[in-house]
Amino acid sequence: MKIRIVGGRIVDPGNNRDEIADILIVDGRIVGVGEAVEPDLLIDARGKIVIPGLIDMHTHLREPGREDEETIYTGSIAGVAGGFTTLVCMANTTPPVDNGGLVRFILEAKKEATVLPVGAITKSRMGKELAEIGDMVEAGAVAISDDGDPVLDSGIMRRALEYAKIFDIPVISHAEDKRLSGRGVVNEGVVALKLGLPGIPSIAEDIMVARDIYLAKYTGGRVHFAHVSTEGAVSLIREAKAEGVKVTAEVTPHHLIFTEEDVLANPYDTNYKVNPPLRTERDRVALIEALKDGTIDVIATDHAPHASFEKELQFIDAPFGIIGLETALPVLVDKLVNTGELDWMTFIAKLTVNPAKILGLDKGWLKEGEPAELVVFDPEAEWVFDSPRSLSRNSPFLGKRLKGKVLYTIVGEKVWDFTGE
Repeated sequence: MKIRIVGGRIVDPGNNRDEIADILIVDGRIVGVGEAVEPDLLIDARGKIVIPGLIDMHTHLREPGREDEETIYTGSIAGVAGGFTTLVCMANTTPPVDNGGLVRFILEAKKEATVLPVGAITKSRMGKELAEIGDMVEAGAVAISDDGDPVLDSGIMRRALEYAKIFDIPVISHAEDKRLSGRGVVNEGVVALKLGLPGIPSIAEDIMVARDIYLAKYTGGRVHFAHVSTEGAVSLIREAKAEGVKVTAEVTPHHLIFTEEDVLANPYDTNYKVNPPLRTERDRVALIEALKDGTIDVIATDHAPHASFEKELQFIDAPFGIIGLETALPVLVDKLVNTGELDWMTFIAKLTVNPAKILGLDKGWLKEGEPAELVVFDPEAEWVFDSPRSLSRNSPFLGKRLKGKVLYTIVGEKVWDFTGE
């Protein structure tokens, strides 16, 4: 099988490469372009962007336990449609992934993209007792996290960082002090008051970020902050990095695009209910600046599928979260890259080589002789997001016209062609 991609703009931060060139794939591997080769598939990528397969280091696939919302297979299908060839799935399933057997279950499940499990920090994610970290790492877990809930006990979090250090894996922190956030559902402030909804203060995140930075500094372990949303957290992480603390961080597309004002404009639409909540414009700007200067290393979707009957509840009762695998790339390119907020190299690095480095994965770039994992993306194509491949439909972009579309996703010899949709 020979595939030739002609005339695309290759954006490959892992190799510091941004140029118009051809790519030849033979038997699933990237090889040097030979003039005499007659391809089985010719892809005209002129005017298109060719990038490494994206890595989402924060996604929820719900299996085992809530296969009505998502499965490993359907989530992987949604992933490749959005350009994600590697998904790192969180442990908050039913039951939680807190042992080697469930890690192996995920790795052996039917899927279209690479799916890598995150193991729980604590048994049953109850925050009381460490899970069998060594057993999970041996089985194939790439990180540990109780995401969906914080580890409130500082002693437990300290020991988690110490154990994770032995295996050189990151501890992914859900930074939220629930004693401060309580039953909050939106950002604490004027919008919460106008809507009469309980608020989640920014300090609920900032305090836990500060605590985990101190614990990482003390233990020498690696902490990665999930879904950073506040200006205060950004400042703390920036200072910690300057001190040499082993800290990395991610931000979601929705925190880069929306603010609490979108909640105010759509008070009955629970697709704007996420955790952490959409914050202020000042926070949003701080997150973008943190992407630019390297304080935030990764963009991760926090893809969180929910059944329609759950999201149709009142705002205060509906679950947090939205799906994001199929919309992240087009929405961010249109809103941040096309507007000049981020350049292509910085943007793609946050979705490829940076998460790969944090997780210790040998991927995230286009390397001659290596298995092909790449995406052909048209930044000008327009389409309507009306038929999610995810089993769930909880997205604020549902039914909206988007600009920018994945045309092809290639993994080895397998080619997904989305041009006819």
